[in-house]
Order: sequence, then structure tokens, then C-alpha cells
Amino acid sequence: MGLPRFGRPKNGDELSSNLFVANCGAAVGISNDDIVSVFSKFGELNGVYAADDSGTRVIVSYSEVCSAQSALMALHGQPCPQLGGRSLYIRYSVLQPNPQELLQAVDSRPWNCLAKRRVQHYGYEFCYDIRNVNTKRCLGDLPSFLSPILERISSCPAFKNVDPDSIVLDQLTVNEYPPGVGLSPHIDTHSAFEDLIFSLSLAGPCIMEFRRYEDGDWRPKVASSTVTKGESPEDGSNCIKKAIYLPPRSLVLLSGEGRYAWHHYIPHHKIDKVNDRVIRRASRRVSFTLRKVRAGLCKCEFPQYCDSQR
Repeated sequence: MGLPRFGRPKNGDELSSNLFVANCGAAVGISNDDIVSVFSKFGELNGVYAADDSGTRVIVSYSEVCSAQSALMALHGQPCPQLGGRSLYIRYSVLQPNPQELLQAVDSRPWNCLAKRRVQHYGYEFCYDIRNVNTKRCLGDLPSFLSPILERISSCPAFKNVDPDSIVLDQLTVNEYPPGVGLSPHIDTHSAFEDLIFSLSLAGPCIMEFRRYEDGDWRPKVASSTVTKGESPEDGSNCIKKAIYLPPRSLVLLSGEGRYAWHHYIPHHKIDKVNDRVIRRASRRVSFTLRKVRAGLCKCEFPQYCDSQR
């Protein structure tokens, strides 16, 4: 898998457990042991890595964001006596997922074959016959190749005020879709997973549709004679439809109403039309869907869609 790769956060407010430290490194006479002795005072270190080939910039990686935050506040712009009095210039850095390495990691592991696609499960196996997980049978921890993705999720500014336990994800489903293969309309079973569901798209792109059905189901019902603005008859029911384009390396988050009340669906065809532009699904698409297994019953505000409340 090679050494981890780091980059500048896209959002200036994004915290991270990794620090980019300039004016520090072998080329200016500072060894890794010296760096570790200074930065380990603020918390447990994952490692110290060269930021580039200059020998004057390093990445200091902590296990906890709060440790990196403390080190930055204490050392940025200040002369450091333990490092020859050099002034360090520090900013946050984020671990960069490498799509090719992620794909190589899953391709090196066994796939389970479904009717039209292949899947892998980590943490807990999703049982398609009951559309739920067996919480008594844990498959083990999530694989290490997920670490860059989990770190980016946990350090996202949008989750500053979110209960940290809600983003401690413990279930991964990897799906491989051949060109033209999609996904039937469904809502992830309420009693199986908590609120936040993340899905990362790799390799090929696709269109994902979202549908809100008045009666809570996509299966054929008695057709309605009235269609209001923004609705269209679908499979004998009225539904509101939205569609988003998922390019490679995009991450979609389902939460709240979007997770509990809207079906999501990938059309079964080889061509998508995006803003009058035709995009072919010429290659496979691989998705990483990350979730947190629910321990009890779901108590959401959408009982008509909820298996725990029906």
C-alpha cells in the first residue's frame, strides 16, 4: 500500500489529526527522533513522515485531533528550543485516500456474487434475504485501508456539533456494479442502521435517483388520478423524484428525511444524461457504503417507512 499521502484541507475550517510542519526535517539537521520527542508531548503519534523531497517539511500524524490541535497552538510560529531554536510553521494536513489503492485492496479479497453484482461485507454481514444484519455475528474491525476515508469523515466541519459516537462507523458494504447494472429502489432498513449513511463512488460514475412515495412503498398500487406539481406517477403511485450525478471519488451522505423517507435507486442502463451531456458507464463502478449498526429499535419521525414502528 506504500506510505500514506497527505494534502491541504479543502475547507479552511477543517481540523485534522495530521500536521504539516515546515522548517523541520533532516535537511536542516533535525532527526525524526528529535521531532517525535517534541510532538509526542501532546499525544499519541501514528508516525512522522516526509511531506516532500525537500527534507525541510514533515507530516506529524496523531491518533487524536485534539492532540494535533494542542501541538499547533503551542508550537506554530514559535522558536522551539529542543529543535535548535528553529521556528516551526504548522498547518493542518489531511490523509488523502488513493482510489487505485482502495480498488486494489478490495480486489485482493474474495467477492460474494449476487444476481447482477459482486459484494463484500466488513464489520457485519448484510443479509439480503431479511434486509438486516446479524448483530450477534461480528466479522471483526473495519479494514485498515478505510482509515483515510474514516479520518476525512470524522474531521469534517459539518460534524463539529454531532455526537461523536454517531460517526463511529462499524459496517462496510462494497458493491461492484458492471456497466449498465443499477440498484432497485429501497430505503436502508431503519432497524438495521443508525441515521448517517455514507457512500463513496470509485472507478465509474452514475446517476442516483431519490424518490419520496406517498404511501411509503415503490411497489405497484392503485393508480391515482391526481398528480400535483412536482410529482409524477411511478409504478402506480405518486412520487417526488430528484436525481444527482455521482462522479468518481464523490461521497454522498444520507441522513434525516433523506435516509429515512426517500428511496434511493440507480437506473439500470449504460448511459446517463447530465445537463444535456451524455456520460457513458464504460467501466465498472465500485461503491463503499459505510454505516453504523443500530443496537435497538428505530424511533424516527417517519413511521410510515419504519419497520420498527409498523
